[in-house]
Amino acid sequence: MILFWAIGAALAAAALLLLLRPLLARREGEGGGVTRRAANIAIHRDQMRELDADLAAGKVAPAEHQRARAELESRLLEDVDAPERAVPRRSGRGAALLVGIAVPVCALALYFFIGSPRAVDPRADPSADAHAISAGQIEAMVQRLATRLRENPEDAEGWKMLGRSYAALGRFAEAVDAYAKAAVRAPRDAQLLADFADALAMTRGQSLQGEPEKLILRALEIDPQNLKALALGGTVAFERKDYAAAGGYWQRMLPLVPPDSEDARAIRDNVAEARTRAGDPSAGAAAPSAGASAPSHPGIRGTVRVSEKLRDKLSPGDTVFVYARAAEGPPMPLAVLRRTAGDLPIAFALDDSMAMAPGMALSAHPRVVITARVSRSATAKPQPGDLQGASKPVANDAQGVVVVIDAVVP
Repeated sequence: MILFWAIGAALAAAALLLLLRPLLARREGEGGGVTRRAANIAIHRDQMRELDADLAAGKVAPAEHQRARAELESRLLEDVDAPERAVPRRSGRGAALLVGIAVPVCALALYFFIGSPRAVDPRADPSADAHAISAGQIEAMVQRLATRLRENPEDAEGWKMLGRSYAALGRFAEAVDAYAKAAVRAPRDAQLLADFADALAMTRGQSLQGEPEKLILRALEIDPQNLKALALGGTVAFERKDYAAAGGYWQRMLPLVPPDSEDARAIRDNVAEARTRAGDPSAGAAAPSAGASAPSHPGIRGTVRVSEKLRDKLSPGDTVFVYARAAEGPPMPLAVLRRTAGDLPIAFALDDSMAMAPGMALSAHPRVVITARVSRSATAKPQPGDLQGASKPVANDAQGVVVVIDAVVP
């Protein structure tokens, strides 16, 4: 057992060396999700064990068992290979220190959670973990998905899932090929284009210049509020030393994430860094402080409530976006506020400090429309089944505006 732990420690040290070298040498950003992925694997493992038991007991037919197993494998790939959170990439020895601490801790926790701690005990029953899902099994699931797509090549969702799976496994060239096939079949999927750009950059030395940047700009044309595309747009501008543009992209992310979240803090830090490098005297003011002076324009204030006929369709954790658009002008939101359905009715205030882009201030448009939308997926782009409502055109300094959420997005 001592030999096992010694070998494990040596391998962990080698892995840390490989991880920390790029963190200390260049800019890089990746989100974490070890705990959630481990939990999902454990849940799917139990479901597969129950399905196999039903087959053995004759409760399900072999054909039905095969279909159910294929569906479980697809769901597992979606959970395990879900895209990472979109947070602007930035460097720092703090990140290296965090990885240095987190990797061994998370590895140990994950090992005891879904691994086989008893395997080092010679008295352990070797069949106890027969149903554990290994990396090899996940690879086999990915291969089966690829095989199904060869038989059904028009499945855009399948190609997207395959691209995410390959990216999660570090097989970026194959991810690019899968994303390219998905993009042909779903050319207006902003999230797909952002994932495609990220994978393509990984095959080009993590450079977003050139074709990846074109994909990012296309994604933002389709959905100006796509978080990953905004994060990558800021990163490519930062790498080009266009710090003002980088700060502008990242500033647009702030209204789209919970204000007290770790993502919001990281984004504010990056906005401040970009502004500092751009020579902006307001650097450090990306997030208004308690003592900050109010904007010169009073902005719009009002209340959002939901109609009684739709109240039973709400869940407290659903995301609510409240935003202002010009009544006559560009469709891009001028100011955005994010809350949860549990906060309804919501008293809102929108002003110039929430501008989504330079030159897009609320005060620059005399008449605006206030829209409120409840999103179950927490994405800024409207999805079928979302609930929404809008005001009539009002003055950009109107007070007491009432927005009623009374319609379902078709």
